[in-house]
Amino acid sequence: MLQTLRRYALMFVVRPIARLLFGLDVIGAEKLPRDGPAIVAANHNSHVDTIVLLCLFPARLLHKVRPVAAADHFDKGGFGSWFSRNIIGIIPIKRGAASRHEDVLAGAKQALARGEILVVFPEGSRGAPEEMTRFKTGVARLVEYMPAAPVTPVYLQGAGRSLPKDSRLLVPFNTTAVVGDHLTWNGSHHGFIDELRTRIEALKAEAPPLRWR
Repeated sequence: MLQTLRRYALMFVVRPIARLLFGLDVIGAEKLPRDGPAIVAANHNSHVDTIVLLCLFPARLLHKVRPVAAADHFDKGGFGSWFSRNIIGIIPIKRGAASRHEDVLAGAKQALARGEILVVFPEGSRGAPEEMTRFKTGVARLVEYMPAAPVTPVYLQGAGRSLPKDSRLLVPFNTTAVVGDHLTWNGSHHGFIDELRTRIEALKAEAPPLRWR
């Protein structure tokens, strides 16, 4: 029941509103994963990023797409937590407060084992508009756990102007997603993260100029 509700809410409410507000140009859409297990890794400038990435997938795959999100932002209880978990479909991840022996990636690993498509932000938190901060190794640990899962790099442009960090004012601004060729596990956490960042920076260089709608 919840899967059906999620699919129709995304198809007929969330995505149409997102496209109306932000537009969406996609370059390289054919490179997105067509099934799971798989990982989509993107730069992170705005809470809008997750919605934009959900807009990239066809309706038949929406039930498999699971954004990984910070529990301290999106799983604090109430309607917001319910909406994030059951409509957006997040997998909440603890940041900072986890115990030493707790695997904070357990939920994401289970999703990969079920054949789902994870949406992850290697920076962990939002940076300044159109700028990237240091990448963390969480995505590399996920690929190490599931080496068969390809990682598709995506550069998002414009979302950070629509709703930058610490802003509550949403400004319609055209968003572009540039999708690159997938990466596979290379045996090194830091080596994988360095390659992923290099790929996303290359996609940034390919992105068209920013424009207002």
